[in-house]
Amino acid sequence: MNGAQVPLAVGLNALTAGLILISAFGMVATRQVQGVLRFFVLQSAFLALSAFLIAYSRNSIHLWALGAITILAKVIAIPWILKRTLPGDLYERREIDQALNIPSSLLLALLLAIAAEFLVSPLVAGSADPVVRVNLPIGLAGVLIGAFSLIARREALPQLVGILAMENGAFFACVAIAPDLPLIAELAVAIDVVLIAVVVGVLTCDIKRTIGTTEAAAMAELREEPLPWR
Repeated sequence: MNGAQVPLAVGLNALTAGLILISAFGMVATRQVQGVLRFFVLQSAFLALSAFLIAYSRNSIHLWALGAITILAKVIAIPWILKRTLPGDLYERREIDQALNIPSSLLLALLLAIAAEFLVSPLVAGSADPVVRVNLPIGLAGVLIGAFSLIARREALPQLVGILAMENGAFFACVAIAPDLPLIAELAVAIDVVLIAVVVGVLTCDIKRTIGTTEAAAMAELREEPLPWR
């Protein structure tokens, strides 16, 4: 490996980190279901690229495998599963109900990203690794923004994407601090997120067919009617 190319890979990883954060803001800014899913796929692709760059700079076969698994599971499998299991009108619907409007949501997402930087600053201050100094705050910001998206959105599919975005943020931080995670753990995580997508997709389809909506607020008001005695 050319030693001069290692700083280039590290610099490209920092650029990728910025794109991952921008895609997180994109998931918050869009109110179309298909748009949210596209931003998640884009974020996952950048995540895989980051894994490849760190794998190249550290000569880690585990990160090469992890990047490939990320592409197969999150860029290909999850969107394909959701499009096959969910009703078509969920993608055609223009607006997603949420607790806050777009400007307020973006402002809160920005504040969460700033808070993440302050929270991890004592940890990264003592690290000489430039990858850790970049990935740890951006990863925590991804987790916090994904959690906010999960809370603010009132539709089942965007809430699922919020959970997956939180996992993406945790993944981005972990590849910097634990690059040699065993392959069996990487496969287990990938299988888990795919299974989550399958289960949520099937349940959402059944709920939509049964009660005609996937809004969490509407489903929270449902009550079971007692059957009359015969």
